Amino acid sequence: MRDAYHEELDSIGDGLVEMARLVGSAIGRATTAILDSDLKLAEAVIEADQRVDELQHELEARAITLLARQQPVATDLRIVVTSLRMSADLERSGDLAQHVAKLARLRYPDRAVPHDLHATILEMGQLAQRLMAKAAEVIITKDVDLALQLEQDDDAMDLLHRTLFQHLMDDRWKHGIETAVDVTLLGRYYERYADHAVAVAKRVVYLVTGEHADDLQSDNIQPPTQVEGA
Repeated sequence: MRDAYHEELDSIGDGLVEMARLVGSAIGRATTAILDSDLKLAEAVIEADQRVDELQHELEARAITLLARQQPVATDLRIVVTSLRMSADLERSGDLAQHVAKLARLRYPDRAVPHDLHATILEMGQLAQRLMAKAAEVIITKDVDLALQLEQDDDAMDLLHRTLFQHLMDDRWKHGIETAVDVTLLGRYYERYADHAVAVAKRVVYLVTGEHADDLQSDNIQPPTQVEGA
């Protein structure tokens, strides 16, 4: 009976890893679709999001069954509850990748991203995919140190997001209002996607330690040393 119980717990973790891998692939393919105006690929990304939704529903059903039948306590309860929250983050990440693909479809056969911002959007897409790959690794390994690194990695996404706005606010912007809106939305999609990847990693920290990641990081901050002669 206990073996079956722990197999169910493990299956929840496996479901989370599969969700992370699917939404990681989705953001990479959506980025290609938006930059290349690839309608077929955009449609594939949009359709594939249904599998992510199905996985979330399956995971929720397993978690609710465990809560009802096994009434887990302590660490096991933390695993179930935290997994439900992670599945919500991952499902939302899939939605954001789908939004990128839908914008590619909306603007087809034109390109939503002007040539001078191509490299920035490409970098944002690649970074988003790397962050989600790290989040998947954190789910598998329960590596707290790696989980805490994701927030630092997310700083690069915030910088890219600011770079987009610098282009939009530049007096030399010549691509019109519609493109400005598209770029603004894209920047927001990638920035929020990265935030969800970080949130997944933070939830793993809580799952492993019982402490929130922000509390652990603040505890590790060292006071500034006195400069000699100051």
